Order: sequence, then structure tokens, then C-alpha cells
Amino acid sequence: MEIKGQTAYITGGASGLGEATARTLAAAGATVGVLDMNEELAGKVAGEIGGAAAVCNVTDAASHEAAMASLRDAIGPARIFVACAGIATGAKLVSRDGTATPLEKLTGAIQVNLIGTINSMRLAAADMAALDPLEDGERGVIVTTTSIAAFEGQIGQGDYSASKGGVAASTITFARELAREGIRVNCISPGLMNTPMLAGLPDDVRESLVATTVFPKRLGNADEYAALAKHMAENRYLNGAVIRLDGALRMAPR
Repeated sequence: MEIKGQTAYITGGASGLGEATARTLAAAGATVGVLDMNEELAGKVAGEIGGAAAVCNVTDAASHEAAMASLRDAIGPARIFVACAGIATGAKLVSRDGTATPLEKLTGAIQVNLIGTINSMRLAAADMAALDPLEDGERGVIVTTTSIAAFEGQIGQGDYSASKGGVAASTITFARELAREGIRVNCISPGLMNTPMLAGLPDDVRESLVATTVFPKRLGNADEYAALAKHMAENRYLNGAVIRLDGALRMAPR
């Protein structure tokens, strides 16, 4: 669809991949709703791009529903929805002392990355289904975020890999389900991106990660993710796709 004149919502839109996507879509002429746990940063980004902001916990149904209602009242329902909210975690099944890892340490990523994404999708799809169709009968597009860890998770990333694997695996299923409503579903699988999630790593660790990337030999930029999300919104024939954005990186076991 043509982005100019459309409304877009971005979860995790106050920083990192989400912020870059919010700014990119706004620059293309969309009115953008920024959903994030950080009220101050969400408001700052929304103010700078002429959009609206809402505090949102994607794992909580009531919080997410209220945030969507707030944005609908402020800027109207979204035809473009990009789910960027997520957390990076890591825990092994068995602790160093030989005991089973507490279950709550293995489910946090699944709650945010998988359940949170599904929560976002159900609300976005319901809003889009009520809109008038555009060209080709399209009513909207949903872009989700997985990770290359969904395919080559490293040791100690089982919970994170499971959370992202669920997002990737469900892409084609949800695309088929929502086809009758004229809603496309695509998914971006980033590699090592230069975002706040990696900013806290020591320089030597960051350099070792860069060394594993095939080409180009660097971390990915949030703007590159945003450009792909924009293309997924614009290209009406792109549907049910999971696209890697990783410089040909294939993660080693450790």
C-alpha cells in the first residue's frame, strides 16, 4: 500500500528498531502511534514525528486494549502495524549447581516476544478487518519481529529461541488466516543489530560478534530494519514471508 496518508502503530516504538521504524514511516507520510512501556520516551518520539503515544504492556490484555483505544481516538485505527516490542534473555535448563532452572526464568521471553506479539496481532487484525478495502482488497499489513536465534539459537538461548521461533513459524499460518480479511502478515528476522540491547556489551564482545558476520562486517543498523518494514508495507504481493536481515550470519553453537 502507499504509506502516505496511512496510520501506523509500532510496539516498542520508543527505542531501537521500533523507534527507527516509527521515524521512517512518519517520514514517508504516515501518522504514527508509538506504543511502549516507557511513557517519557514514547511521548518524546511521538512528539518529534507528529504522532501519538500510548503506554502499553504487550503481555497484558487490558493494557494493550487500552493503548489501542487511546491511539484510535487520537489518530484513527492502523492499517500498518509493526510489532517490535521484545526482550533478550538467556537461561539453561539446568543450573550450574545441577538443579532445574526455575520455570519463571525460562518463560519471560516467551511471554513478551511470543504471547505479546500474538496479543498485538489479534488487536491489530480486528481493527484492520473493519476498515474499507484498498487496492487488491487490502485492508492492512502486520509486520512482526523474530530473530536468527529462531533458526540457530546458541547454547543458553533455548527460551529466547523458542519465543522467536514461535513468531517465525506462525507467520504463514496467520497470513493464511487473515487473507480473507485482506490483511497481509510478514516477519523480519534480524541478526546482530546495533540497538540498545547490544549497546551494553563490552567492546571485545561486540568485536567478536562482528567477526562472525559474513558481509558486511558490521552490526546491522536500525534504519535497515526500518527500511525493510517499510518495503513490507508497500509491496502488496509480499505476504507470509520471513526475511533474514543478518549479513549472511549463521550463529555458532556458542
